Amino acid sequence: MKETRIIGLLINDRVKESGLVQEILSKYASIIKSRLGFHEVSEDVCSRSGVIILQLTGDVWQWEVFENELSSIAGIEIQKMSFIL
Repeated sequence: MKETRIIGLLINDRVKESGLVQEILSKYASIIKSRLGFHEVSEDVCSRSGVIILQLTGDVWQWEVFENELSSIAGIEIQKMSFIL
């Protein structure tokens, strides 16, 4: 059996936290299969908060380390779904 995990990140203050989030995403790029991010309020204005949805691949133990690092950033909320294939 193979497990797939989808995690959603709510970044409450993108301007403040985006650098740390991007640093961690880059560090763990090898386990990120897909990434979708959005933060637009309208066509003319960007929101200070943002959402990133990630599909993870690789070893489950790496997912836990990755999620723990993200959790250490103040202002980040993480939700996750796991699927057994």
